[in-house]
Amino acid sequence: METIIIIVFLVGYLAITLEHNLRIDKLIPALAMMAILWAIIALAHMPVFEVNAELKELEPSHLDEMLLHHLGKTAEILVFLLGAMTIVEIIDYFDGFATIKGYIKTKSKKKLLWLFSILAFILSAIIDNLTATIVLVTILQKVIRDRETRLWFAGLII
Repeated sequence: METIIIIVFLVGYLAITLEHNLRIDKLIPALAMMAILWAIIALAHMPVFEVNAELKELEPSHLDEMLLHHLGKTAEILVFLLGAMTIVEIIDYFDGFATIKGYIKTKSKKKLLWLFSILAFILSAIIDNLTATIVLVTILQKVIRDRETRLWFAGLII
């Protein structure tokens, strides 16, 4: 059964890396791989949490609590990202980023670096760091057209 899981993972990973050649979004093979792997684990009654002997002696309710804890943390991150991306899409829908782009007149990399540093400082105080990063990278995409320069600035923002 472990061999099947490894094969499914490798095929899914290959599909994710070849997304441009296959003309599919990364999300499709990632979700399919996740669903298939969890289905195999569930249907084969594989011992997911048998890392040490102590876990074998736990009651099923303890395993449920552990699983709920880990799934809860994963769901928490996904819901948080969904909220952050919703904020960005709402701002973009109402042309908020175009307005900000209108205020940025400089093409100097040094001035842009200072501007994005100040924006990052202000946004980090107002909203959480992840949402601030998403907002700044979105503004960056509107302001800087050169891909290499944009990647350099995005690396500094992150």
